[in-house]
This record gives sequence, structure tokens and C-alpha cells, in this order.
Amino acid sequence: MSRWIVLAIPVDGVSETDRDARTLAEFEGTAEEAESTLRQTASVYEHKLWKVRRREIFECSSRSYFIRIHGRMTTYCLLIQLAELVHDTEWPTIRPAT
Repeated sequence: MSRWIVLAIPVDGVSETDRDARTLAEFEGTAEEAESTLRQTASVYEHKLWKVRRREIFECSSRSYFIRIHGRMTTYCLLIQLAELVHDTEWPTIRPAT
């Protein structure tokens, strides 16, 4: 099984101090489970809004969504992405056969 994270990357509607990407979920699973978690996260993530009036979800790929979250006074636009861990320096190194 692979390790995955779901990231929220602000695109529009956020202040300069709030432009950092956030990790929304980190888990192990299959690619299908990861894509399902991504869809679920995109459908419930509210960023900083207390009450969401409208949510638009655009699929960029099976591992990336653009969401537009409308509140009473503000609208946030975010890219919600799925990332698979492909390298970790704590993994044991594989030595070539001699």
C-alpha cells in the first residue's frame, strides 16, 4: 500500500498570510481509496468559512480538483490535490546485486 496526502492549495480569495498549502489528510491505501478520500475531502472542506452557501467542484484530473467555496461575504478558490509518497530518506536503500 502507498502513503498519500491530500493538499489544499489556495488560489484566490485568501490573504497573503494565508497562501500556504495545507495537508488535509495523510493515510495509507490503494489508489482507488486515495481518490475516494480526495473526492470526499473536496466535498466537505470549508477552509475558513463558518457557513458555506455554495460549493463548486471542478475536476482537473482524477487526482486534482479546483473548488470554489462561497460564503456570505467572501469566496475562496482552492486546488485540492492528491499526492503519493515516492521517496523517503528513512527508507532503507536498495543495493544493486553483485
